[in-house]
Amino acid sequence: MSLKLVGCIAHYVTPTNRVIPPQVSGVIIRGGDDIDPQHYGAHGVAGANYDAQRDRLEMTMVKNAIESGVPLLGICRGAQLINVVLGGTLHMDIRKQRKITPNKNSIFGIKWADLEPTSQMAGYLKREAIKINSLHNQAVNTISNHPVATAQDRDGFIQAFEKRAEHNHLPWIIGVQWHPEYMPYAIAQRRIFKTFAEAVRKTPNQLTEKHPLAH
Repeated sequence: MSLKLVGCIAHYVTPTNRVIPPQVSGVIIRGGDDIDPQHYGAHGVAGANYDAQRDRLEMTMVKNAIESGVPLLGICRGAQLINVVLGGTLHMDIRKQRKITPNKNSIFGIKWADLEPTSQMAGYLKREAIKINSLHNQAVNTISNHPVATAQDRDGFIQAFEKRAEHNHLPWIIGVQWHPEYMPYAIAQRRIFKTFAEAVRKTPNQLTEKHPLAH
């Protein structure tokens, strides 16, 4: 619904439906199961379910989007995955590290993310703090060398990152740790999809399968 509201047409690509239609001008990687720690050089488990096929498929989609130069939006797991593909790492389980923010999962806004005042994200959302939901146990730990962190919750966990203008080798990239699609009633949340749609309309590029979506 969030994409429809901003005039975009969505096509779902999954491990069982790998067909990419022609003329795709943007990619969104959504939420879901935790990412297997092996992808960012860690070991162990956090009591989570991992989906190896989805990890491989979506990591390939991220690489294809970056190399094709099309806008890329990551939501929750999707933001984490973009960070991992670009060389960053994750906290495997933040539940015991939370002191101020709640551990319970909720699709409603239950904590605050403070935005960097000079970030594009603050400009998009027209504010310096935003109330967000929380549906994750993993989180970005070390940010990759290219995007920069633009929001943190009150426990200091990264909640958003973006590609800056000086990162000329990257397309438009935004990653958010929360789920804006679950809060369509909030104007600031809808602006995330609006800015993605604007970036899609501006890009002259289309997604190409530079790396095959192997099974």
